[in-house]
Amino acid sequence: MYNLEELQKLINERISKEEFDKEPYLLYKPIKYTLDTGGKRIRPALVLLACNIFSNNIEPAIKPAIGLEIFHNFTLLHDDIMDNADVRRNKPTVHNKWNDNIAILSGDAMFIKAYDYFLNSEFLNFKEVLRVFNKTAIEVCEGQQYDMDFENRTDVTEQEYIKMIRLKTSVLIAAALKIGALIGGADNKNANLLYEFGINIGLGFQLQDDMLDIFGDEKVFGKKIGGDIIANKKTYLLIKALEMADNKTKKDIENLLELNFVNNKKITDIKNIYNKLNIQKLTQDKIAYFYKIAINALSNADISVDAKDELIKFAQKLIKRNK
Repeated sequence: MYNLEELQKLINERISKEEFDKEPYLLYKPIKYTLDTGGKRIRPALVLLACNIFSNNIEPAIKPAIGLEIFHNFTLLHDDIMDNADVRRNKPTVHNKWNDNIAILSGDAMFIKAYDYFLNSEFLNFKEVLRVFNKTAIEVCEGQQYDMDFENRTDVTEQEYIKMIRLKTSVLIAAALKIGALIGGADNKNANLLYEFGINIGLGFQLQDDMLDIFGDEKVFGKKIGGDIIANKKTYLLIKALEMADNKTKKDIENLLELNFVNNKKITDIKNIYNKLNIQKLTQDKIAYFYKIAINALSNADISVDAKDELIKFAQKLIKRNK
């Protein structure tokens, strides 16, 4: 059985061989630029890993895995425009390097290309796999809309936030596992248990991302620290701070949120409030809560001990990462 690192390497090799050097130059060059910037290749590697759990032949899953990675990167192009982000993976974002219109159109092309990779694959349960992909694609869009809706609200609840990140982030990780499992021949019970595992690890992953945005090392994290604060993102940290703050501190937070421009003091002041309210520890506890649910789902799956160990290792690495 492959391990995750081997599959990440395999995916990188296969993606590097894909041809995107063609005209019109300004449509395809940003696609190649985006895929060449790397990333962790978590989602496509999970497709292959889940397939390998149920089959020794992972070849049928490679093109769908690449398609899922292209789809993921398409969402990042559009997210960066909506978030006005300048840096992604320590490099200029596509809309920053070129412009918004090019980033939008190249992103659209990537979404279409993602379907091509599924269509050019050969496995028995094609319709079932494509239904999972389609459901996931629209859920990611729903999650992004909720995220944007929350920017103009100060009353977002923890429950609403968890629903949003489930849609925006978790479902794609979960779908990678389910798609790979189905291609590998898994029955619905095991495919769904891997999906549940992925959902909860994805929730922990996003909460860790929220925490790194304010408590991470910018050089390691690959994005500007405090970006969520500048954009007034209603992250788990902010929601818990507003929930736990006394009236004066809550008013201080609300006043800081009204500063709608890049302001390092805004970042520092909100971080100080988080420290005062022990928000980092609360976030870590929530991550541990989702991790426990994920491991419980995994324990009920009818898969080998080696497969479970590999997924547990992946989960631990994901929620304890620093970038």
